[in-house]
Amino acid sequence: MQRYSFIAFAGLMLVLPLLPVPDFWITQSNYIGLYAIVALGLVLLTGVSGLTSFGQAAFVGIGAYAAAYMATKMDVSPWIALFVGLALAVVAALIVGAVTLRMSGHYLPLATIAWGLALYYTMGNMEWLGKYDGLLGVPTLKLFGWDLGSGRRLHGLIWIIALLAALATTNLLDSRTGRAIRSLKSGSTMAEAMGISTFRYKLTVFVIAAALAAVSGWLFAHFQRTVNPTPFSLAKGIEYLFMAVLGGVGHVWGAFLGSAVVRIVEDQLQVLLPKLIGTSGNFEVIVFGIVLVVVLKYAPDGLWTFVTRWLPAPRRVRDWAGAERLPRRDKPAAGELMLEVDAVRKEFGGLVAVNDVSFRISSGDIVGLIGPNGAGKSTTFNLITGVLGLTRGQVRFRGQRIDGMASRHIARLGMSRTFQHVKMIPEMTVLENVALGGYLRTGSGVARAMLRLDRAEERRLFAEAEAQLARIGMADKMHELAGNLALGPQRLMEIARALCTDPALLLLDEPAAGLRHKEKQALAAVLRQLKGEGMSILLVEHDMDFVMGLTDRIVVMEFGTRLIEGTPAEVQASPVVRAAYLGTEH
Repeated sequence: MQRYSFIAFAGLMLVLPLLPVPDFWITQSNYIGLYAIVALGLVLLTGVSGLTSFGQAAFVGIGAYAAAYMATKMDVSPWIALFVGLALAVVAALIVGAVTLRMSGHYLPLATIAWGLALYYTMGNMEWLGKYDGLLGVPTLKLFGWDLGSGRRLHGLIWIIALLAALATTNLLDSRTGRAIRSLKSGSTMAEAMGISTFRYKLTVFVIAAALAAVSGWLFAHFQRTVNPTPFSLAKGIEYLFMAVLGGVGHVWGAFLGSAVVRIVEDQLQVLLPKLIGTSGNFEVIVFGIVLVVVLKYAPDGLWTFVTRWLPAPRRVRDWAGAERLPRRDKPAAGELMLEVDAVRKEFGGLVAVNDVSFRISSGDIVGLIGPNGAGKSTTFNLITGVLGLTRGQVRFRGQRIDGMASRHIARLGMSRTFQHVKMIPEMTVLENVALGGYLRTGSGVARAMLRLDRAEERRLFAEAEAQLARIGMADKMHELAGNLALGPQRLMEIARALCTDPALLLLDEPAAGLRHKEKQALAAVLRQLKGEGMSILLVEHDMDFVMGLTDRIVVMEFGTRLIEGTPAEVQASPVVRAAYLGTEH
């Protein structure tokens, strides 16, 4: 259904100039296409990745000024100017992104505001760029000797590029790379634990958004046939973001809806408001500000959500039956020493959260890490997996020191984990969340995803994800949105995602929390099966029946120290353990 909707929409926009419609309609449609290309970048950057930028108009200016300067001052082909403008925008995005994307909170938006203002005033004060008067007499585009002009004939090129950009963006989001990008909004901890370099993907998205803006600027220069700094000001950058948010900043087609609404309504308000008020001015800005507040209050996902109510819910076609298995890592030898935790210590200022804790895990062992609340169990997990840095001590995995390594590098070695508080992407299906665990076992990048050349690898990945869901009894829920699951199934989904990484060591943080009795029994059976396959497991759990009936050895912690280590029977018989949980007898 969605495919036919796209074909119908694309067909309408491409034949629109051939219809007997007023030239004004064509001009408006040209502007909508140009704005939508920029807004698509903001859908990726802000809606999907959670990175707010007010500086996209500056990248539009780079593309526009490159086209105008090379055409009017150097007599260079506009098609060469397109690549030069793209190169300049990419280089600028790499430099700006390398600095700003390491910031968080309100610092990133402020940095993009500073970038937008800096480029705006640079363009307005350069003599060779015409200062605030800009560059005049930009020639029209010619394609195979055919002059596209600046109206009906150019409309086709603008909308071909806009539609191809939308299609490429849609393909990108439905891919290995797209799932990595979609994980950015949920924070870096889970993504890094799956082997994803979050900074790399933030920079990738920033560059893609800048490139789309530069292409729009190149088209804008040849459409307007004059370039000056005004259309690339900070106010325009805010307007681009407004378009994306209004249409639906998390939706590809929201970029088009938002651009159309803003362009059409803004044009009408510029005529109507002066008549109503009796004086001229930019009163439409006030109206748009009120509209934005209302939309954020009552439709935070944008206007596109009202359109989707009339469209059938998308459902992935199960086309991976019989797909080849993903590559698997070599299994450890029986009895091989997998993990050595040697006197690890973590201090937060004057607080010692983990105090010289040591233990070992061998191949096929299931080791429990237990203790009262606040004993330091989850902190120890974070020290082992690279989420936190050690104050001192060593951690070795299969003989290699891993303390000081980033989480993603540790994951590459064959260690995977779940979290005390479930970390997932609520807007993705259960199947897609689990497939995120196979990131390191696949290799397709941005270009292959956009061109839809990664489908064979995707089928293998989804076959693996379904197999892991079936393993824990959740195959029937694979098409449900992860955010709609109860806590227990969410924890099981996390375990399936961790198993999808094909780990040699699995760390489970309270895996049975929120599960019913039969679900706990099924989980215990799966963990015993993994033990039989040679996998080592370290788990934190508060359900003592679950721990005692499953583990080979137990490490008990209290106030950040190792209290005792032994078999379940030894731990149950220990008076110091009873004192830790129940208090000292007097």
